[in-house]
Amino acid sequence: MNRRERIQQYVMQTGPVTTMEVAEALQLQRENVSRLLNQLVREGKLTKTITRPVRYEHVLVNKEQVDSINKESNRELDETYVFDRIIGSHGSMKTQIEQAKAAILYPPKGLNCLITGQTGTGKTLFAYTMFQFAKNHHVIDSKKELTVFNCADYAHNPELLMSHLFGYVKGAFTGATETTDGLIQQADGGMLFLDEVHRLPPEGQEMIFYLMDHGTYSRLGEVEKKNKANVRIVCATTEDPNSNLLSTFMRRIPITIQLPNYHERPAIEQIELLRTMLQLEASRINRCFSITEDVVKALIGSVDYGNVGQLKSNIQLVCARGFLNYMDYDVIPLTGDILTPTIKDGMIRLASNRPLHTDISRHLEREMMVKPTDKQVSLKQDAYELPYNLYEIIGDKAAVLKEEGLDQEAINHFITTDINVHLKTFYQSSPNVTAEQKLTDIVDKEIIDLTKEILHFVEQEMHYAINDHFIYAMSLHISSFIKRMQSGKDIREVSENLASMVADYPTELSIAKRIAHFLEGHYHIIVPQSETYYLATLLVSLKNANFDHQRIGVVVAAHGNSTASSMVQVVNKLLNVDHLVAFDMSLDMNPKEALEGIVNSAKRLEHENGLLLLVDMGSLTTLGNQISERLHCEVRTIDMVTTAMVLEAARKTTIGDMDLDLIYKELREFKGYSRTLPEPVTIKEKKAILAICSTGKGTARKIKSIIDDVMVEMLIDDIEVLPISVVTMEDEIKRIQKTYQIIGATGIQAPPLDVPFMTLEDLLKGEGPHFIEKLEQGIASDTIQTCSTQQLIQQYLEENTVFLNPKKAIPVFEAYIMKIEEDFPLLDSTKISLNLHLAGVVERCLQNDTLTIDDSERGKWEKTSLFYKVQEANKEIEKSFNIKISPDETYYITQIIDTQNTQKDTLIDNTL
Repeated sequence: MNRRERIQQYVMQTGPVTTMEVAEALQLQRENVSRLLNQLVREGKLTKTITRPVRYEHVLVNKEQVDSINKESNRELDETYVFDRIIGSHGSMKTQIEQAKAAILYPPKGLNCLITGQTGTGKTLFAYTMFQFAKNHHVIDSKKELTVFNCADYAHNPELLMSHLFGYVKGAFTGATETTDGLIQQADGGMLFLDEVHRLPPEGQEMIFYLMDHGTYSRLGEVEKKNKANVRIVCATTEDPNSNLLSTFMRRIPITIQLPNYHERPAIEQIELLRTMLQLEASRINRCFSITEDVVKALIGSVDYGNVGQLKSNIQLVCARGFLNYMDYDVIPLTGDILTPTIKDGMIRLASNRPLHTDISRHLEREMMVKPTDKQVSLKQDAYELPYNLYEIIGDKAAVLKEEGLDQEAINHFITTDINVHLKTFYQSSPNVTAEQKLTDIVDKEIIDLTKEILHFVEQEMHYAINDHFIYAMSLHISSFIKRMQSGKDIREVSENLASMVADYPTELSIAKRIAHFLEGHYHIIVPQSETYYLATLLVSLKNANFDHQRIGVVVAAHGNSTASSMVQVVNKLLNVDHLVAFDMSLDMNPKEALEGIVNSAKRLEHENGLLLLVDMGSLTTLGNQISERLHCEVRTIDMVTTAMVLEAARKTTIGDMDLDLIYKELREFKGYSRTLPEPVTIKEKKAILAICSTGKGTARKIKSIIDDVMVEMLIDDIEVLPISVVTMEDEIKRIQKTYQIIGATGIQAPPLDVPFMTLEDLLKGEGPHFIEKLEQGIASDTIQTCSTQQLIQQYLEENTVFLNPKKAIPVFEAYIMKIEEDFPLLDSTKISLNLHLAGVVERCLQNDTLTIDDSERGKWEKTSLFYKVQEANKEIEKSFNIKISPDETYYITQIIDTQNTQKDTLIDNTL
């Protein structure tokens, strides 16, 4: 039964149903369901009502029934429609909505309730929906507005909080010149929403539950509780109410509504939430978005701590970047190349949750089209809503930069930086996002956890207080160091000034050496002596007492009304530094005005040891010499500034390295903070197993992963698995044998060595433990069998690919192999290898990270019939996945097919 028939059958069996009810019941996308329902109506097989929401019924229902449904349109709107706008109203949110309706309608005055849930789960939206439901049922005057009070706004000033909430009398405190009503009185006859209620002080909670009991309260400065108010109270909290609220307060709240986290919702709801937010963005610019399957998965997987709120901010960032690149298009494509590294990591995170990944893949097409007209009603602007139209900012700035003669690449760079700053700055003020969570946007979570261990050690060893910003400063320092090691930059030398300064702090130097030793053991790297000295100066600078040295001043100057100040604000919040200033240059400001502004800003800083000028573009890059003359100090200018660069400049100029030229040189080479672990640079001599594929990359690394898992289960830790390419196998074996004893191999072809070999098919069949056991015992492997099935390939791809949907990809690969076999018959083993390799080809092309080969080597094959055949077969894959397979990738595919003769010989030898 196809999708259309399933929908028709469900409507026949169930009776009048909405689009959302059908989508949730059948686990289908709402857009697809809507299209098919309307198609069935046009064909005369279904009929639909004129209610809101529209309900569908089988055409055999008599006309009187349909007319009856239409006549009750208003009742449907009142009782159902408001809550139907909440995604999951008939799914994961069904129970919560029933609780909310009961709280509103309970006689005679309803019940007070508490909404709980993590940040971004939609508590505010749910409270607004409850209020609208109450108005529709006439339990609240239709002219009333919801009164909202965020208890966190004044949590550190209880007196001010109480005065806002309950009001105050004349003379209650200095400045109270007249008696003023509070929000309680404003909410009389309506509803009061207390957000972050756990931040309400105990005395405030007591006054609220007195109001619940008696309907009276006192203003600040009054003794008697003589003011009356009839208020329905809805509270919300992100915390455990039993631990953070008074038990006497909780007893007055009979209904607690727990909202689910984003990843607790079914896959269909996660997709619908994403679609709804995309519709809002599409409506802002009145354009359509086409979004690829991998981008949908990346966005869903990118949700970590922020739930729907974090999803919304990530969607806004992706849509803004897409709009920037395709501003003149009617349909704006959102593809993988516009994703930030943090959002792109979402694909890997989602892939690690195999059941969810499979479920989401089942509901997705290769491309999702989102139109402005699809927009659902948004009840109220929430805490994650930008207070301005970001797309207008992008369009205006792009026009100005284009007039200045910048090419599209430069325009994209500057505006992308601006987009990041706008969004990051706004969401820094979003509720309940901790500083550590913000830091994970820049630094890998593992480095932060490692830094916490170092902090614990330092606190035990140091005999004075450590600065609160230790986590930020140290994690940034370690991340930058790792990035430097990965990029192969020269090791920094120890300057005389640095060495003499550290000599005055033997305790910090001793601790720094132990931290360096700890890093060496954790990352299997060699930490140079210079890094130990830098660690020591960092420890000195992180004392609570100010480090006595003259620092280098840092001025950040950029075009835009808030670009520079936003970056400096981010850094100041993370590092708590005071030697940075910002200068925002409006787009119509001339260079002379900018010079005066920067000079005046720099005068607020100490600059005896020099000044770093970090700028974005244009005339700002030419002002260094003039600033130097005006301030009588050395100035070094660095352009293309980013928030990460400002962080690094602040960190370096804080830890005591006062060599301006050295800092300038290192900032010019700065490539950002590492979000990956470094490859070990010191290797102990071990036994090795070779993992062989055509490239030594994708498939070989997956083989390595499988064998590594086997050895972990068998408690074997003295064997290394090394991926190599069949193309350069002989040279790589010679290199490896200088350090390792090769004891076995597995993959697509046996190596020219007298060692046991296991085919890729046997590995996928689960023969790995048996093979490793025989290697441990020094016994040659058994006869090699060849057996390949679609199930084995699908299981492997599901476990080892990020972007591909195996169920959709395998039929394409099968057609590809059939095309090759028209001229080149293939072994089963080669077919398996091709399936796995082609998956790697597609994923590399999607990431723009394709393989390369020497031109002369490829040239030997380009005129062969095999190469032509592979190019011809490539066309189907290119069309199916909207990619272009390069000649170099084509070369590696030919190598897999060409290894067949060798494989045949190996099979014969082992059989004999």
